[in-house]
Amino acid sequence: MSFVSANWGDIVHRALLHAWLAGLPLFLGLLISLPVGWLAQRSRVLRPFLVVGSGLLYTIPSLALFILMPLIIGTKILDPLNVIIAMTIYTIALLVRSVSDALAAVPADVRQAATAMGYTPARRFLAVDLPLAVPVLAAGLRVAAVSNVSIVSVASLVGISQLGFYLTDGYERTYGTEIGVGIVACVVLALIFDLTIVLLARVLTPWQRVNAA
Repeated sequence: MSFVSANWGDIVHRALLHAWLAGLPLFLGLLISLPVGWLAQRSRVLRPFLVVGSGLLYTIPSLALFILMPLIIGTKILDPLNVIIAMTIYTIALLVRSVSDALAAVPADVRQAATAMGYTPARRFLAVDLPLAVPVLAAGLRVAAVSNVSIVSVASLVGISQLGFYLTDGYERTYGTEIGVGIVACVVLALIFDLTIVLLARVLTPWQRVNAA
């Protein structure tokens, strides 16, 4: 606990940086994955290419992607933008299938009823399909959020400041306490992300609470 008390300000600062590097790509990845997943769900021809193709992005080693990103987009090696773009790619890799599966889980009779009421495809997607897809989509988001928190820590190997610093610095100094603090901090941050998504999903699906009651 002495290490935590002596470095509390630094831990909080790095935790906030870590949350930003993991959270912003989660949001951006969701925005991109929604139309891609919708198209995959609508088209049987495109679905294999979109779902499998996006999933293959996750096979790219994170450290290699962090190193190659400056060469691809012309940034400096220590620019956090490299991590944000790389993590957005990983988020898309996880969420395209989740979005497609979530939309496919919407009952067909509900879609037909909305269409019969005069809903346009865009309006039906926003007002009917997407809200009903929230429970399944939230499950995918939870996986992506925890994954992002974990992978972002690897960026400490290329000098990006966040909680992963305590893992690499502790290893170099053979300081188990510092490594333990880094691990616990990452786990706590992942749990915060997970809990936030669960609570947000509950807020967005009030009918489920009514049915449960």
